[in-house]
Amino acid sequence: MPPLPVCSGAQTIRALEKVGYRVIRTEGSHVRLNCPGRPPVTVPLHRELDRGTLRSILRQAQLAPAEFIALL
Repeated sequence: MPPLPVCSGAQTIRALEKVGYRVIRTEGSHVRLNCPGRPPVTVPLHRELDRGTLRSILRQAQLAPAEFIALL
């Protein structure tokens, strides 16, 4: 498994939008995304996401790290 890159919340949202996720609401510094056929995901709008946070987001979005890296 390739190591997860260090990326921002905005970069993560752009990558998830390529898979079909759409922003449904923003509350404070957190963005909620929804995609038909996949569970909803919440992404914090931080400059750098912790690798554990990013791994959790990818697990919820049912994406492998290699797929996510290709979307960046």
